[in-house]
Amino acid sequence: MLEGHPWVFANEVEALLPAENDGSVVECRDRAGRMLGTGIYNSQSQIIWRRLSRDRIELNEAFLRRSIERALAKRSGAGDFKRLIWSESDDLPGVVVDQFGDTLVVQLQTLAMDKCSVLLGDLLKELSSAAEIVFRNDSNLRRLEGLPPGVHTRSGNPWEPRWAKIDGFDYWLDLQHGQKTGFYLDQRLQHAAVAKHAAGRRVLDAFCNQGAFALHCAKAGAAHVLGLDSADDAIAQARKNAEMNQLKATFETTNVFDWFTAQRDAAPAWDLIILDPPPFAKSKSALENALRGYKELNLRAMKALAPGGLLATYTCSHHMHDTELRTVLAQAANDAKRRVHILEWCHQPADHPVLVTMPESEYLRGYLLQVE
Repeated sequence: MLEGHPWVFANEVEALLPAENDGSVVECRDRAGRMLGTGIYNSQSQIIWRRLSRDRIELNEAFLRRSIERALAKRSGAGDFKRLIWSESDDLPGVVVDQFGDTLVVQLQTLAMDKCSVLLGDLLKELSSAAEIVFRNDSNLRRLEGLPPGVHTRSGNPWEPRWAKIDGFDYWLDLQHGQKTGFYLDQRLQHAAVAKHAAGRRVLDAFCNQGAFALHCAKAGAAHVLGLDSADDAIAQARKNAEMNQLKATFETTNVFDWFTAQRDAAPAWDLIILDPPPFAKSKSALENALRGYKELNLRAMKALAPGGLLATYTCSHHMHDTELRTVLAQAANDAKRRVHILEWCHQPADHPVLVTMPESEYLRGYLLQVE
C-alpha cells in the first residue's frame, strides 16, 4: 500500500471497522495519521479496502460520472467491441464493462459498487448511448465480497442472442447466458497475429472456446484446423460460427490434457498449436499446482509440433508473472528436448490498461515460439 498499491488486506490493519461500514467509503491512514487515500471498505472480504482516490472524495454521482467519462475518453476511436472500464485501472474498483456494439456487459465485483448498480447503469446508458446493459453478476469473485450471484438486464427484458461482426467474422453472441461476458475481447489482436503464420499449416486450437483463433487461421489459408474445448456449448457455438463464416474447421469436445495424453505416442502432427487455457491459478495458493499444469501442457504441445512448428501460448492468471511463465516454458523445452526460440511477446491490449502500481491489473501475457 505504501508503494502505491490500491488495496489493503485484512491482516494489514490494526483493527477492523464495524460491519455497518461495509460497502461505504472510508479514509485510510498510516500509524502516523498520514492520509493514504479514500476508498471502499468491506470487512467480509480479504481485501478490506480499495482506493478510489488519494484525496478525500465521496462515492456519488459526480465521482462516478467523472470516472466513466475518463474511461470512455481513453478508448475513443477503438471501435464498437472493446473493454470500456477495467476496475482499478479506471478508478472504479470491481467494475468491469465490455462493449458489444450497442450492448454493454457489466460485472460488479465489490459491495460498494454493487450498491451503486442502478446509478452506474443510468450513467453508462447516458454516456455511452447503449441500447441495453446486461449485468453479469455471476462471477465467483462476488462470493468473496459476500455478494449473491445474479444475471439481469437494465430494462428487465431478456437479451436475445444474435450475430455480431467482430474483426470481419460473424460470431453468435449470447451475452446474457454465455461464458464470462460472452466473448473474449482481450485476445482480438492475437487472433490476427497468430493467423498471419497459419497459411498452409496444420493448426490445433486448444481451449478454443468459440473458435476465434481457429476461424482466423482457417481464413488465412491453414491446411487443416482442429479446435478443442471441454465445454459442449462452446464447441456447438464454434461449429455454428464456422458454418456462418463458410470456413472449414473441425471442433471436438474433449479434455485437452486427456487429448494430448492419448496422442503422446503419435508422430508430431501439427505445424501451429495455440494454447489459450482458462486461468489455472485463481489464487496465490493455487500457483504452485498451476505452474505444473502450464509446464505439462506446454511440454505436450511442444512434443506434438513438427520441427520448425510454432506454439502460441498464453496465460490469463494474474498471479503468474512473466518470469514464471518464461521459467515454465524453459522447463518444458528442456524436457521435450526441443530448441525453442521466442518470435513474439504478447500482452493484453490497450483497452485493458495496466496500473503500474498494481500487478493484478496485468493478467494476459504469452509468447509466440518456434520449436525446432
